[in-house]
Amino acid sequence: MTEHIDTLPQREMLNSLCGDFSKYNLIDPAYYEKWDVKRGLRNADGTGVVAGVTQIGNVRGYYIQDGEKVPMPGQLFYRGISVTDLIQGFEDQGRFGFAETAYLILFGHLPNVHELEQFSQLMDSFRTLPQDFTEDMIIKAPSPDIMNKLARSVLALYSYDDAPENQGLENELFHALQLIARVPTIVAHAFAVKRHYYDDESLYLHRPKQGLSLAEDFLRSIRPDNRFTEMEARLLDLCLVLHMEHGGGNNSAFACRVLSSAGTDIYSSIAAAVGSLKGPRHGGANKKVMEMFGYIEENVADWEDEGQVADYLEKIARKEAGDRSGLIYGMGHAIYTLSDPRAVLLKDFARKVAEQKGYAKEFRLFETVERLTPEVLSKVRGERKVMCANVDMYSGLVYKMMNIPPELYTPLFAIARVVGWCAHRIEEVYNPGNKIIRPAYRAVVPVVPYVPLEQRS
Repeated sequence: MTEHIDTLPQREMLNSLCGDFSKYNLIDPAYYEKWDVKRGLRNADGTGVVAGVTQIGNVRGYYIQDGEKVPMPGQLFYRGISVTDLIQGFEDQGRFGFAETAYLILFGHLPNVHELEQFSQLMDSFRTLPQDFTEDMIIKAPSPDIMNKLARSVLALYSYDDAPENQGLENELFHALQLIARVPTIVAHAFAVKRHYYDDESLYLHRPKQGLSLAEDFLRSIRPDNRFTEMEARLLDLCLVLHMEHGGGNNSAFACRVLSSAGTDIYSSIAAAVGSLKGPRHGGANKKVMEMFGYIEENVADWEDEGQVADYLEKIARKEAGDRSGLIYGMGHAIYTLSDPRAVLLKDFARKVAEQKGYAKEFRLFETVERLTPEVLSKVRGERKVMCANVDMYSGLVYKMMNIPPELYTPLFAIARVVGWCAHRIEEVYNPGNKIIRPAYRAVVPVVPYVPLEQRS
């Protein structure tokens, strides 16, 4: 266990160091405006700074007319194909969509029947972890946070690779496919070990079973009795497809591309993306959404009373309630304005499942929060902004209705998004003319003379 700061001298020293840091390190916000700094790599109008080009994914949430952003219904494309059309295609034919969507994102076209069958069999064969990996890397060093364990495990796979630094295309694709197949197994084992060592539950470790879709095998792997329903597997497959890719500018994909541009190995690049996705402003937001709704459900007496709900949302926005961050999780997006197509699809499915599973009242509360938030934030912040629910608003509720524990919400995001990360890694490394990504920072500290140690106060 990590040692805590529990001695008075240590605490006094750290308090002194915090004072020094605050005195010498805080930056005047005026500098950002003075030097026109693109904070968050975003322009003043909210559009992103263009840092590269990609053929993998595309996101549309507005268009520019006469120099102004005009809101529009959101659209998401994988390799030029609308995700809405893609999902409708495999669902109309009763197929699971993860494998063919992964093939599309990685290789640039939809597979035919033979290609899909071969690809699915290949991915099946990669799901098993290396000999003694679970014992040495997961059981011997359990973690209360599965995302941290996933990042460490991805890095550890380097040690089990005969040629981890070989960045030839064939080897890179081999590494990528193994990672995509193995991440769900790592997450399932890390979850089981976390439950055993931190929640005092029995330890069940299930080996991957060939012939199942990724969604089916994952649900089978995280449950002691291996049982799951067809509806659960179909819904999880949908969630994984919707989370698989979101353009090169999202924080985790960009982190992966930044490391890849430096020439480092694929394990380091993907581990960095996992660390990024863990953050509550990125993939960790789905878990924060459910935490926020826990506060709302506990503190609002009548969920059907919009006035009571609005009052509590205002307290959250004013940092007087919830996690005191001032954020209403699940609302707003850097690109989407009128709607997030992922949230639209998930909401439709969530409504149907809620009616079947007895969550209708809670679902209506989610709709109420979605409807009231723009007005509440406008009142608190004094600015009106077009805002929609994002994918995190309803993904956590969907997982809850499938009896998937909260500690798996963000790891499920990673299981899907590793496909997009690998595609962006390979695109970054193998296109000619790419350079190490190195943005500029304006130094604002004045030049000061060196003072000898004995003359310092």
